[in-house]
Amino acid sequence: MSAYLGDVVVLARKDLLLELRARDTVPAMLLFVVSALVVFRFSLPAEASDLAAVGLLWIAVVFTALLGLTRAFAAEREQRLLDGLVLAPCDRSAIWLAKSASVLAFLVLAEAIALPAFALFFAPVGWETVAAFALADLGIAAVGTLLAAMAAASRARELLLPLLFLPLVIPIVVGGVGASVQADPGRYLAFLGLYDLVFAILAWASFEYVVTE
Repeated sequence: MSAYLGDVVVLARKDLLLELRARDTVPAMLLFVVSALVVFRFSLPAEASDLAAVGLLWIAVVFTALLGLTRAFAAEREQRLLDGLVLAPCDRSAIWLAKSASVLAFLVLAEAIALPAFALFFAPVGWETVAAFALADLGIAAVGTLLAAMAAASRARELLLPLLFLPLVIPIVVGGVGASVQADPGRYLAFLGLYDLVFAILAWASFEYVVTE
C-alpha cells in the first residue's frame, strides 16, 4: 500500500509541477469561470430568482471542469508519453488516482475564485453550497479523469469528451443545485456522496482496461 501511495504522490506531483511551469490549465479555468459569471450577472434580469443564479453557477463550474479535463492528458499526448506512462512499473489505477487528484486541485483553485465572485455578483454562499461543491468535485474528478483517458487516444477527443462527460454529470448538477437551494440539503448531499462512491469505484476498477485498449 505504501508503494502504491508513493506512486500516486509522484505522479500527482509531476502533473502539478508541469502546470506550475506551463501555466496553461488553471489560468484558462479561472478566466472562463469568472467571465461566465460576469456575463450571467449582466444578462440576468433584476427579478431573476436565486435558483436561476445558482443553476448558472453550477453550469459555469461544470464547463470549467470540462475545460480542465481536456488538458488532463495533454502533456502525455503532445509528447507521446501516454504509452510510456501505461508501461511504467506501477499499478495503472495509480495513474487514475493521481490524475484525479490533480484535476481535483485545479477545480478547487477555480472554485476558490468562483464562489467569492458569485457572492459578490449575486448572493452569499452558504455552507450547503460549499459542501455540495466539495462532494461534486470528487465525482467530477473521478468520472472526468476516466473519460479524459478514453478520449485522449481519439482524434475527435475535443468532441468525444463532452459527449461522454456532460450526460454523466447531470446527476451532480441536480444534486448540487438541490443542496444549494433546498431547505433540507441533507438528502442531496447524501446523493452526491453516493454518486462519488459508486463512480469512483467503477472508474478505479475500469481504468486499467480503458488505457490498455
